[in-house]
Amino acid sequence: MNQENKKLIYDTYEKPPLGEWIILALQHVIAMFGATILVPILVNKAAHAEVMSIPTALICSGIGTLLYILATKGKSPVYLGSSFTFIAPVAAVFVKDGISGVATGIVSVGLVYILFSFFIKLFGKGWIHKLLPPIVVGPMIMIIGLSLAPNAIAQIGLDNGAIAWQSIFIAIVSFLVTAVVAIYAKGIFKVIPFLIGIISGYLLSASLGLIDFSLIKDATYVSLPRIVLPLKDYSFSLVGMLTMLPIALVSISEHIGDHMALSSIIEKDLTKDPGLDRTLLGDGLATTFAGLIGGPANTTYGENTSIVGMSRVASVWVIGLAAIISICLAFLGKVTAIFQTIPDEVLGGVSLLLYGFISVNGLKVLIENKTDFNNIRNIVIVSSMLIFGLGGAIITLETNNLSISLTGMSLSAIVGIILNLVLKDPNENTIFKRIKNLFRKD
Repeated sequence: MNQENKKLIYDTYEKPPLGEWIILALQHVIAMFGATILVPILVNKAAHAEVMSIPTALICSGIGTLLYILATKGKSPVYLGSSFTFIAPVAAVFVKDGISGVATGIVSVGLVYILFSFFIKLFGKGWIHKLLPPIVVGPMIMIIGLSLAPNAIAQIGLDNGAIAWQSIFIAIVSFLVTAVVAIYAKGIFKVIPFLIGIISGYLLSASLGLIDFSLIKDATYVSLPRIVLPLKDYSFSLVGMLTMLPIALVSISEHIGDHMALSSIIEKDLTKDPGLDRTLLGDGLATTFAGLIGGPANTTYGENTSIVGMSRVASVWVIGLAAIISICLAFLGKVTAIFQTIPDEVLGGVSLLLYGFISVNGLKVLIENKTDFNNIRNIVIVSSMLIFGLGGAIITLETNNLSISLTGMSLSAIVGIILNLVLKDPNENTIFKRIKNLFRKD
């Protein structure tokens, strides 16, 4: 078939010639790189400790994507990278229970994905939409972004009233460059605004003499990533598991949405072939592996889905090579050192947009699904979730030997799910309709 008449230049099963193959794979690496390495950086800043490393995140991204390809039989051109959804809960869990809580929580999330994949295989996918409708998922996503807002403000230095002009200048430039690229850029630059914003802020900081390059100079060209292992470096943490499990529901919703979007791009229903059970299984295996070695949870990357749409290349061979390149980058010590020298002001300026984007995505879920806020039931669910999620509410369960606290996003997710199941919609319930009609004026 003539390529000009094809929707895709390369279909999922087709392998490009070597030269094109490498170039197309590098394009995907560039698209995922900024977001993937930004997650461990922001987690460490939020926790004020070395929780995760950039090389480990790159390894988890690469191996996780290969596991996904294996689980989906090479039928879905999805790239997996570090999930922003878990930045706040990971930082909070680390403060409570160290790396044991973080690793246990992320492994638990991965196992929930796998469990859901088996349920979908047995019972179909309709029950997921009943458990996680837009009225619950939207506020959960909003809370994730809004709860991180104080971190961005603190990184810039706007939380204490006194700030140097260099700091505010660097933050503003990083913010504006990211915004301008996101709005006006074309092609591949359109999907990497945060990476370009970080590079711009970094170069400005260097020109002002605010970066200590000794860390880069002292770093080796090749280094071994820091890996943590179960039993040896951490043990099971009930606190970590219970804190992060509700957040898995948000990621599952995002997973479904991303695969539906990609399905429309390549004109193949990925939720049917290879099937949502297999795609969730792949995501679950990737996240479980990440948790086991101390890396961030994985998620499907919209940046790479955009690359598939723009390039019209859906080749899983290209995705696989990008994953292998990501693994190789993890062993380059100089590259890691460069990112460790990024000033807080740069990260804060970029994060102003990033966390805002996350919050607005939650609002977008409500708008796109035409949520009716004239319906008091919907207002009760959303408002309750926002107050529990952002108001600092804490519920502590204590036994003789254990104390478990549900806070923020975890508590909000539980509240939203329960309210949605318990509070019946008066517009859909016959009894409520009859009562309502009693007071209706003809």
